[in-house]
Amino acid sequence: MTTNEVARDASVQLPDDVPHGRADDAPDRRAADHDQPLAIDVRGAGKRYDDFVALHDVSVQVPAGGLTALLGPSGGGKSTLLRIIAGLTPPDTGQVLIDGRDVTHLPARERGIGFVFQHYAAFKHMSVFENVAFGLRVRKEKPAAVADRVNGLLSLVHLEGFADRMPSQLSGGQRQRMALARALAIEPRVLLLDEPFGALDAKVRAELRAWLLDLHDRMHVTTVFVTHDQEEAMELAEQIVLISGGRIEQSGRPSELYDTPATPFVMGFVGSVTRLGDAYVRPHDIDVTTSAGEGSYQAMIERVVWLGFGCRLEVVLDDGQRVTVQATRAQVDHWELRAGDIVFVRALRSYRFPAPGGDGVRPEAPTPA
Repeated sequence: MTTNEVARDASVQLPDDVPHGRADDAPDRRAADHDQPLAIDVRGAGKRYDDFVALHDVSVQVPAGGLTALLGPSGGGKSTLLRIIAGLTPPDTGQVLIDGRDVTHLPARERGIGFVFQHYAAFKHMSVFENVAFGLRVRKEKPAAVADRVNGLLSLVHLEGFADRMPSQLSGGQRQRMALARALAIEPRVLLLDEPFGALDAKVRAELRAWLLDLHDRMHVTTVFVTHDQEEAMELAEQIVLISGGRIEQSGRPSELYDTPATPFVMGFVGSVTRLGDAYVRPHDIDVTTSAGEGSYQAMIERVVWLGFGCRLEVVLDDGQRVTVQATRAQVDHWELRAGDIVFVRALRSYRFPAPGGDGVRPEAPTPA
């Protein structure tokens, strides 16, 4: 489906500011319930552009009412998967089911999808009220019903005093909230967001993440969002699907990907990682002292980086291996650590990954000294 064809769909209309062409420990209340009914079931989806394989036999299940993140590096296939779910890009192989109904060959307007683009997709010539009302007017809803629905949504997204303003008079965060209200106006079965906060600065992104989580807790619309920001995925999602090279590297709860990563790639993408000997270790899982102990390595501090909430120590082992250690300010102050000091480091928890075809990751914890 081309962008011109998409522009005829009420729920995913593309205004003039959308670029045309192909797009490439958590609280228990956010724990994904894998026994829930499935809202989205993607089975063996594949997509190729000439010699480039964008998706290779990808299967994803999204529980009803959940928040799922499609996480991965640029060009990894996450936006392609989102567009296939939305009906904006047809898969070459596989199926897409929404609420148990095969929608693989249905156009986007018949899927009950609300879609939010990264760059707001605002109709510049329409007021905030008319932007939000657009899908309802296309459906020929009665004016009174449109007014009630739009005013309710503007209140929900904290834009009740901005109904008569034009998009150009809004901040970036306000425009994105307007875009979310417009997507919700048609009461979609599924809400899809393609890097919705990517064009905003860090402070506004953090505020909107908290707002979106609160909004989802109140509305419980099945939501899938694309992001390359692991912090954003860890904070918002009940389920993370990590995609790279057109394949799913791992899928599960945020804590599962962080604590039991399937591969070194997963471990490095969802958090900081360093090497200590032949093991993979998270920098905050390394203990540093000034005396040797069982399983410890002697090292010299090369650099102390003050981070406000803590310190990052860059140390070098006797064999030349460089290791990153996340230490508390209390540790650094207690030991009076400075560049050039000799210290001893040991892993409190480490990971060793088998060769391809092995039996999975083996987290290890050393015997206390």
